[in-house]
Amino acid sequence: MEIGQIEAFLAVGTFGGFRRAAAALNLTQPAVSARIKALESALAVPLFERGRGGLSLSPAGRAFRPHAEQVLRAVALARQAVHDVRPATAGALQIAAALSICTYLLPDVLKRFQATHPNVMITVRSGHSKEVLDMVLRGEAEIGLARSLHHPAVETLSLREDPLVLVARAASMPRQKRRARLDEVAEHPLIFFDRGSSDWTLTQGLFRRAGLVPNVAMEVEAIETAKRMVERGIGLAFLPHLAVARDIRRRRLVAIEIVDAEPLSRSLDVIHPRHRPLSSEARALLAALRAAVREVGSPGKT
Repeated sequence: MEIGQIEAFLAVGTFGGFRRAAAALNLTQPAVSARIKALESALAVPLFERGRGGLSLSPAGRAFRPHAEQVLRAVALARQAVHDVRPATAGALQIAAALSICTYLLPDVLKRFQATHPNVMITVRSGHSKEVLDMVLRGEAEIGLARSLHHPAVETLSLREDPLVLVARAASMPRQKRRARLDEVAEHPLIFFDRGSSDWTLTQGLFRRAGLVPNVAMEVEAIETAKRMVERGIGLAFLPHLAVARDIRRRRLVAIEIVDAEPLSRSLDVIHPRHRPLSSEARALLAALRAAVREVGSPGKT
Protein backbone atom coordinates (compact mmCIF):
# COMPACT_ATOMS: atom_id res chain seq x y z
CA MET A 1 0.00 0.00 0.00
CA GLU A 2 1.46 3.36 -1.09
CA ILE A 3 0.67 6.98 -0.25
CA GLY A 4 -0.11 7.74 -3.89
CA GLN A 5 -2.68 4.95 -3.94
CA ILE A 6 -4.40 6.33 -0.86
CA GLU A 7 -4.42 9.84 -2.37
CA ALA A 8 -6.01 8.43 -5.53
CA PHE A 9 -8.63 6.54 -3.49
CA LEU A 10 -9.67 9.66 -1.57
CA ALA A 11 -9.73 11.79 -4.72
CA VAL A 12 -11.96 9.34 -6.58
CA GLY A 13 -14.22 9.06 -3.54
CA THR A 14 -14.44 12.84 -3.21
CA PHE A 15 -15.06 13.60 -6.88
CA GLY A 16 -17.14 10.53 -7.70
CA GLY A 17 -15.14 9.60 -10.78
CA PHE A 18 -11.69 8.97 -12.24
CA ARG A 19 -11.58 11.88 -14.68
CA ARG A 20 -12.08 14.66 -12.13
CA ALA A 21 -9.84 12.89 -9.61
CA ALA A 22 -7.07 12.70 -12.22
CA ALA A 23 -7.41 16.42 -12.95
CA ALA A 24 -7.23 17.28 -9.24
CA LEU A 25 -4.13 15.10 -8.75
CA ASN A 26 -2.51 16.31 -11.97
CA LEU A 27 -2.32 12.71 -13.23
CA THR A 28 -3.65 10.86 -16.24
CA GLN A 29 -6.87 8.91 -15.84
CA PRO A 30 -5.11 5.55 -16.53
CA ALA A 31 -2.56 6.36 -13.79
CA VAL A 32 -5.35 6.94 -11.25
CA SER A 33 -7.09 3.75 -12.37
CA ALA A 34 -3.85 1.79 -11.97
CA ARG A 35 -3.37 3.11 -8.44
CA ILE A 36 -6.91 2.12 -7.45
CA LYS A 37 -6.47 -1.38 -8.91
CA ALA A 38 -3.19 -1.82 -7.04
CA LEU A 39 -4.79 -0.69 -3.78
CA GLU A 40 -7.78 -3.01 -4.23
CA SER A 41 -5.36 -5.86 -4.97
CA ALA A 42 -3.37 -5.11 -1.81
CA LEU A 43 -6.55 -5.05 0.29
CA ALA A 44 -8.18 -7.95 -1.62
CA VAL A 45 -11.53 -6.10 -1.77
CA PRO A 46 -13.27 -3.78 -4.26
CA LEU A 47 -13.34 -0.22 -2.91
CA PHE A 48 -15.85 1.21 -5.41
CA GLU A 49 -19.06 0.05 -7.02
CA ARG A 50 -20.91 1.45 -10.00
CA GLY A 51 -24.66 1.99 -9.82
CA ARG A 52 -27.34 4.11 -11.46
CA GLY A 53 -26.03 7.21 -9.75
CA GLY A 54 -22.48 6.59 -10.96
CA LEU A 55 -19.38 5.54 -9.04
CA SER A 56 -19.64 5.27 -5.25
CA LEU A 57 -17.74 3.70 -2.37
CA SER A 58 -18.37 0.04 -1.65
CA PRO A 59 -19.00 -1.04 1.95
CA ALA A 60 -15.27 -1.84 2.19
CA GLY A 61 -14.45 1.56 0.72
CA ARG A 62 -16.62 3.33 3.28
CA ALA A 63 -14.92 1.41 6.09
CA PHE A 64 -11.48 2.20 4.67
CA ARG A 65 -12.03 5.91 4.06
CA PRO A 66 -11.61 7.32 7.62
CA HIS A 67 -8.40 5.32 8.03
CA ALA A 68 -7.12 6.59 4.66
CA GLU A 69 -7.81 10.16 5.73
CA GLN A 70 -5.99 9.52 9.01
CA VAL A 71 -2.97 8.18 7.12
CA LEU A 72 -2.75 11.29 4.94
CA ARG A 73 -3.13 13.56 7.97
CA ALA A 74 -0.24 11.71 9.64
CA VAL A 75 1.87 12.03 6.48
CA ALA A 76 1.11 15.75 6.29
CA LEU A 77 2.13 16.23 9.93
CA ALA A 78 5.32 14.26 9.36
CA ARG A 79 6.25 16.36 6.36
CA GLN A 80 5.52 19.52 8.31
CA ALA A 81 7.70 18.39 11.22
CA VAL A 82 10.61 17.70 8.87
CA HIS A 83 10.09 21.02 7.09
CA ASP A 84 10.14 22.92 10.37
CA VAL A 85 13.52 21.58 11.48
CA ARG A 86 15.35 22.17 8.21
CA PRO A 87 18.12 24.80 8.37
CA ALA A 88 16.80 28.27 7.66
CA THR A 89 17.42 29.09 4.02
CA ALA A 90 15.89 31.41 1.50
CA GLY A 91 12.51 29.92 0.59
CA ALA A 92 9.92 30.56 -2.05
CA LEU A 93 6.20 31.22 -1.84
CA GLN A 94 3.76 31.05 -4.72
CA ILE A 95 0.50 32.97 -4.29
CA ALA A 96 -2.56 33.09 -6.55
CA ALA A 97 -5.02 35.90 -5.86
CA ALA A 98 -8.09 37.57 -7.31
CA LEU A 99 -7.28 40.78 -9.12
CA SER A 100 -8.86 43.09 -6.56
CA ILE A 101 -7.11 41.32 -3.67
CA CYS A 102 -3.79 41.79 -5.48
CA THR A 103 -4.50 45.50 -5.79
CA TYR A 104 -6.10 46.44 -2.48
CA LEU A 105 -4.88 43.93 0.13
CA LEU A 106 -1.67 42.19 -0.89
CA PRO A 107 0.66 45.24 -1.04
CA ASP A 108 0.22 45.96 2.69
CA VAL A 109 0.30 42.25 3.54
CA LEU A 110 3.49 41.58 1.61
CA LYS A 111 5.21 44.64 3.05
CA ARG A 112 4.48 43.29 6.54
CA PHE A 113 5.55 39.78 5.51
CA GLN A 114 8.86 40.83 3.93
CA ALA A 115 9.84 42.80 7.03
CA THR A 116 10.15 39.49 8.88
CA HIS A 117 10.97 37.20 5.91
CA PRO A 118 13.31 39.24 3.71
CA ASN A 119 14.91 36.21 2.03
CA VAL A 120 11.69 34.59 0.78
CA MET A 121 11.16 34.85 -2.97
CA ILE A 122 7.48 35.63 -3.59
CA THR A 123 5.60 34.96 -6.82
CA VAL A 124 2.10 36.42 -7.24
CA ARG A 125 -0.23 35.38 -10.05
CA SER A 126 -3.65 36.97 -10.48
CA GLY A 127 -6.94 35.97 -12.07
CA HIS A 128 -10.62 35.50 -11.41
CA SER A 129 -11.64 33.30 -8.48
CA LYS A 130 -12.06 30.19 -10.68
CA GLU A 131 -8.58 30.73 -12.11
CA VAL A 132 -7.17 31.07 -8.59
CA LEU A 133 -8.77 27.74 -7.65
CA ASP A 134 -7.34 26.07 -10.75
CA MET A 135 -3.82 27.34 -9.98
CA VAL A 136 -4.02 25.92 -6.44
CA LEU A 137 -5.37 22.58 -7.66
CA ARG A 138 -2.62 22.29 -10.28
CA GLY A 139 0.05 23.00 -7.66
CA GLU A 140 1.10 26.26 -9.31
CA ALA A 141 0.34 28.17 -6.09
CA GLU A 142 0.66 27.03 -2.50
CA ILE A 143 -2.00 29.42 -1.29
CA GLY A 144 -4.94 31.12 -3.02
CA LEU A 145 -6.85 34.28 -2.13
CA ALA A 146 -10.30 34.70 -3.61
CA ARG A 147 -13.96 35.18 -2.73
CA SER A 148 -16.53 32.59 -1.66
CA LEU A 149 -14.53 29.60 -2.93
CA HIS A 150 -15.32 26.04 -1.88
CA HIS A 151 -14.07 22.81 -3.44
CA PRO A 152 -13.71 19.29 -1.99
CA ALA A 153 -9.96 19.20 -2.73
CA VAL A 154 -9.10 22.41 -0.84
CA GLU A 155 -9.37 23.76 2.69
CA THR A 156 -11.17 27.11 2.81
CA LEU A 157 -10.53 29.66 5.56
CA SER A 158 -12.83 32.68 5.51
CA LEU A 159 -11.06 35.81 6.75
CA ARG A 160 -14.03 38.20 6.67
CA GLU A 161 -16.99 39.37 4.62
CA ASP A 162 -16.24 41.59 1.63
CA PRO A 163 -19.62 42.73 0.30
CA LEU A 164 -20.25 44.80 -2.79
CA VAL A 165 -21.02 48.34 -1.64
CA LEU A 166 -22.94 50.92 -3.65
CA VAL A 167 -20.77 54.05 -3.68
CA ALA A 168 -21.11 57.60 -4.98
CA ARG A 169 -18.94 60.68 -5.15
CA ALA A 170 -19.14 62.28 -1.71
CA ALA A 171 -19.54 65.84 -2.99
CA SER A 172 -22.50 64.95 -5.20
CA MET A 173 -24.50 62.93 -2.65
CA PRO A 174 -26.08 64.92 0.24
CA ARG A 175 -26.37 63.03 3.51
CA GLN A 176 -30.17 62.80 3.25
CA LYS A 177 -29.85 60.88 -0.03
CA ARG A 178 -27.54 58.17 1.28
CA ARG A 179 -30.43 55.75 1.75
CA ALA A 180 -32.41 54.71 -1.31
CA ARG A 181 -34.78 52.10 -2.71
CA LEU A 182 -33.48 49.80 -5.41
CA ASP A 183 -35.83 51.27 -8.04
CA GLU A 184 -34.34 54.70 -7.30
CA VAL A 185 -30.83 53.30 -7.69
CA ALA A 186 -31.81 51.73 -11.02
CA GLU A 187 -32.63 55.18 -12.41
CA HIS A 188 -29.19 56.61 -11.60
CA PRO A 189 -26.34 56.25 -14.12
CA LEU A 190 -24.48 53.11 -13.06
CA ILE A 191 -20.96 51.93 -13.81
CA PHE A 192 -20.48 48.17 -14.10
CA PHE A 193 -17.10 46.44 -14.22
CA ASP A 194 -15.61 43.15 -15.42
CA ARG A 195 -18.50 41.71 -17.45
CA GLY A 196 -19.03 38.03 -16.73
CA SER A 197 -17.23 38.05 -13.37
CA SER A 198 -18.93 36.98 -10.14
CA ASP A 199 -19.20 40.65 -9.08
CA TRP A 200 -20.88 41.58 -12.36
CA THR A 201 -23.26 38.61 -12.06
CA LEU A 202 -24.16 39.47 -8.45
CA THR A 203 -24.97 43.07 -9.37
CA GLN A 204 -27.04 42.16 -12.42
CA GLY A 205 -28.90 39.53 -10.40
CA LEU A 206 -29.89 42.07 -7.76
CA PHE A 207 -31.83 44.10 -10.32
CA ARG A 208 -33.12 41.09 -12.26
CA ARG A 209 -34.71 39.54 -9.16
CA ALA A 210 -36.52 42.82 -8.49
CA GLY A 211 -37.75 43.03 -12.08
CA LEU A 212 -35.70 46.18 -12.72
CA VAL A 213 -33.48 47.21 -15.61
CA PRO A 214 -30.46 49.18 -14.38
CA ASN A 215 -29.42 52.36 -16.16
CA VAL A 216 -25.92 51.21 -17.11
CA ALA A 217 -24.11 54.32 -18.28
CA MET A 218 -20.70 52.65 -18.66
CA GLU A 219 -18.99 49.27 -18.50
CA VAL A 220 -15.27 49.08 -17.72
CA GLU A 221 -12.81 46.24 -17.18
CA ALA A 222 -11.24 47.06 -13.83
CA ILE A 223 -12.47 48.01 -10.36
CA GLU A 224 -10.00 50.88 -10.14
CA THR A 225 -11.32 52.34 -13.42
CA ALA A 226 -14.89 52.15 -12.13
CA LYS A 227 -13.83 53.85 -8.90
CA ARG A 228 -12.17 56.70 -10.77
CA MET A 229 -15.35 57.24 -12.80
CA VAL A 230 -17.40 57.41 -9.59
CA GLU A 231 -14.94 59.91 -8.08
CA ARG A 232 -15.54 62.16 -11.06
CA GLY A 233 -19.30 62.03 -10.64
CA ILE A 234 -20.06 60.01 -13.78
CA GLY A 235 -22.26 57.54 -11.92
CA LEU A 236 -22.70 55.12 -9.04
CA ALA A 237 -21.06 51.69 -8.78
CA PHE A 238 -21.25 48.50 -6.75
CA LEU A 239 -17.64 47.91 -5.68
CA PRO A 240 -15.94 45.53 -3.21
CA HIS A 241 -15.71 46.97 0.29
CA LEU A 242 -12.00 46.13 0.29
CA ALA A 243 -11.51 48.45 -2.70
CA VAL A 244 -13.37 51.45 -1.29
CA ALA A 245 -12.94 51.28 2.51
CA ARG A 246 -10.05 53.76 2.53
CA ASP A 247 -11.84 56.15 0.15
CA ILE A 248 -14.95 56.12 2.35
CA ARG A 249 -12.88 56.83 5.46
CA ARG A 250 -11.23 59.74 3.66
CA ARG A 251 -14.66 60.95 2.50
CA ARG A 252 -13.85 60.84 -1.18
CA LEU A 253 -16.68 58.33 -1.64
CA VAL A 254 -19.83 57.61 0.34
CA ALA A 255 -21.72 54.35 0.74
CA ILE A 256 -25.41 54.32 -0.11
CA GLU A 257 -27.64 51.98 1.85
CA ILE A 258 -30.29 50.17 -0.22
CA VAL A 259 -33.25 49.87 2.12
CA ASP A 260 -35.27 47.22 0.27
CA ALA A 261 -32.67 44.76 -1.04
CA GLU A 262 -30.42 42.13 0.50
CA PRO A 263 -26.69 42.91 0.81
CA LEU A 264 -24.43 41.59 -1.95
CA SER A 265 -22.26 39.60 0.40
CA ARG A 266 -19.20 37.47 -0.36
CA SER A 267 -16.48 36.10 1.90
CA LEU A 268 -12.77 36.81 1.53
CA ASP A 269 -11.22 33.35 1.54
CA VAL A 270 -7.83 31.68 1.75
CA ILE A 271 -7.56 28.27 0.11
CA HIS A 272 -4.87 25.59 0.04
CA PRO A 273 -4.78 21.89 -0.93
CA ARG A 274 -6.55 19.78 1.66
CA HIS A 275 -3.93 17.07 2.14
CA ARG A 276 -0.79 19.19 1.73
CA PRO A 277 0.64 20.96 4.80
CA LEU A 278 1.34 24.67 4.57
CA SER A 279 4.98 25.70 4.62
CA SER A 280 6.21 27.93 7.41
CA GLU A 281 6.31 30.78 4.86
CA ALA A 282 2.66 30.26 3.97
CA ARG A 283 1.66 30.15 7.63
CA ALA A 284 3.50 33.42 8.22
CA LEU A 285 1.70 34.96 5.26
CA LEU A 286 -1.62 33.81 6.71
CA ALA A 287 -0.80 35.57 9.98
CA ALA A 288 0.03 38.75 8.07
CA LEU A 289 -3.26 38.46 6.16
CA ARG A 290 -5.27 38.18 9.36
CA ALA A 291 -3.54 41.22 10.83
CA ALA A 292 -4.11 43.29 7.68
CA VAL A 293 -7.77 42.33 7.50
CA ARG A 294 -8.28 43.41 11.11
CA GLU A 295 -6.74 46.79 10.31
CA VAL A 296 -8.99 47.34 7.29
CA GLY A 297 -11.98 47.01 9.59
CA SER A 298 -15.30 45.28 9.07
CA PRO A 299 -17.75 46.53 6.43
CA GLY A 300 -20.06 47.89 9.10
CA LYS A 301 -17.37 50.24 10.44
CA THR A 302 -16.59 52.27 7.31
